[in-house]
Amino acid sequence: MVTPNLDIWQFTAQLSENLMRWAGFSISTGTIWVLKKDRAQRGLGGQFIGWGLINAGLAYFGMQGSQRKSATPDAHTPEAQAQERANLRRLLWINTGLDVIYVVTGFILTLTKGKHNDLNKPGNFWRGTGWGIVIQGAFLFFFDLLHAAQLTELES
Repeated sequence: MVTPNLDIWQFTAQLSENLMRWAGFSISTGTIWVLKKDRAQRGLGGQFIGWGLINAGLAYFGMQGSQRKSATPDAHTPEAQAQERANLRRLLWINTGLDVIYVVTGFILTLTKGKHNDLNKPGNFWRGTGWGIVIQGAFLFFFDLLHAAQLTELES
């Protein structure tokens, strides 16, 4: 969680660090699962690695952008802080809505493609893939929701 009384640049840096931690966990856990013989675990692992790489990229570019913007002369004025908080809050609320779509898509994939219980059937891979999407989407839903709510509280 991010400390709410930080300026927006510190808030963004902590948010990016938290996302980078999740990315590291996802990539390392996914790597373990993708090496398993069970098709469901391989599907789950592939999703964890993929989402982890994307989240690592987002976190990295978030950190870089925050550092670059915070170095500008007017970055710490109340107006600049308020504008950046509003922009980030809007982005997090949009992402929260997208996260719901990811979770629903993962469930649909699990239910429609993941029909087989036999470990060697392709459906089991798709079941793991679907669950990977559900887990990643659910984590990001709460991650984005909590951080957007923190920014909303700061505006009050």
